[in-house]
Amino acid sequence: MLDPDLILYTDSSPNGFKITIALEEMGLAYTLHHVRIDLDEHRQPPFLALNPYGRIPVLVDRGRGITLFESAAILLYLAQKSGQLHDPHPQAHWTTITWLMFHSASMGPLLGQRVHFECFDKTANPAAISRYRQLTEAAFATLDQHLATQPWLAGQAYSIADIATFGWMHIARLVAFDFSRYLHLSDWYARINQRPAVQRGIRLPAPATGP
Repeated sequence: MLDPDLILYTDSSPNGFKITIALEEMGLAYTLHHVRIDLDEHRQPPFLALNPYGRIPVLVDRGRGITLFESAAILLYLAQKSGQLHDPHPQAHWTTITWLMFHSASMGPLLGQRVHFECFDKTANPAAISRYRQLTEAAFATLDQHLATQPWLAGQAYSIADIATFGWMHIARLVAFDFSRYLHLSDWYARINQRPAVQRGIRLPAPATGP
């Protein structure tokens, strides 16, 4: 049964998938509104009233009178609301936060730029392509090294840090960015990709496709 209070506004994108995956993993009921970016629905006044920056996802919790944008903030809110996917023990808590912030500051922005320059830019820009390849490969190497000693980013338990990072790694795989030589990162990706809730989440509101 749908929860009339929890509403997610999203589209098929790495940032959107983070939240649909989290909601499916947590088993939280919600109402889904498909914001069609290809039709510029994210630039229309009703959506801009929710997020003036005009980006998905947006989560509205009408029961609490809370509206959130930015995927990391939404993940933290849902983890607190559900009591899931975020170990409250201080070491695990701050490790989760650290890797969530690494994702927000490095993984997401860098991969977003690489996708733009390699897949969508109408004019080839070799310098930009080279730069963002180098930066994203350094991020992949950092993740791979970290995952060499533990199964999940925050340690022994799957968390919102893994979900956040998977959102962009899923898009990297769809657009054929090859990270197969990073064996620990590749194994981590495969284990997350096999989770039933993840498979449901990446099909909402529609499956993403490559360029």
